[in-house]
Amino acid sequence: MAGTRYKNGICPGTYGDADITVYSFQAVKNLPTGDSGIICTDNEELDQIFRKKAWLGINKDTYMRTVNREGTYKWKYDVEYVGDKYNGNAIMAGIALAQLPHLDRDNAYRRTLAQWYTEIFEVYPEQIGLVSIPNDCISSRHLFQIMVQDRDGLMMYLNSNDVYPGVHYVSNTDYRMYDYAKGTCTEADFASEHIISLPMHMEVSFEDVRYIAGLVVKYVMEEKKGQKLLRSF
Repeated sequence: MAGTRYKNGICPGTYGDADITVYSFQAVKNLPTGDSGIICTDNEELDQIFRKKAWLGINKDTYMRTVNREGTYKWKYDVEYVGDKYNGNAIMAGIALAQLPHLDRDNAYRRTLAQWYTEIFEVYPEQIGLVSIPNDCISSRHLFQIMVQDRDGLMMYLNSNDVYPGVHYVSNTDYRMYDYAKGTCTEADFASEHIISLPMHMEVSFEDVRYIAGLVVKYVMEEKKGQKLLRSF
């Protein structure tokens, strides 16, 4: 959600709005660095835990062991947690800094794409469900999602016409590790079965949106004879 703002322009994670806010900078995200992310918190205790767990559970990173002037034991450290190697690096940070000046401009174009899609789909409220954006939110529009009754059929139809959407996301309770919770998240289950993410990136043009949306409308109104989405959000 890099670049999202809400409540008079506040960036999530910067104004005490949550204990923890996580941003992904993975390759297809709005601020891509190849593969990285950040955790934002104003809780000093959590900050220290995150830093240690991201560096193999070690309580001193390499820099601290180098600059430590407390005697001859600067090399000595402790392992406080079972951690992983999740620390960032200067290369990814450099890519992020280079991308940052373009983020708001790119997100503005994504919002334009979303508006083009919306203007076509809102004519069919019973067949094509849209995910609403709160009035006090300026969304980064990383994804543009719709819900239709026959999601899998629509996906195959779009693929046959050289359009390749995605599904974001399958309900966690569909995964084996959450078998114990199956059937407990009915709203998520419904979305999981009907949601589809349409192409949404900087190379999508107005003509592309018209073509893709036209295929969606043709499928739900002609191939499926206007089959209604059984519920909405």
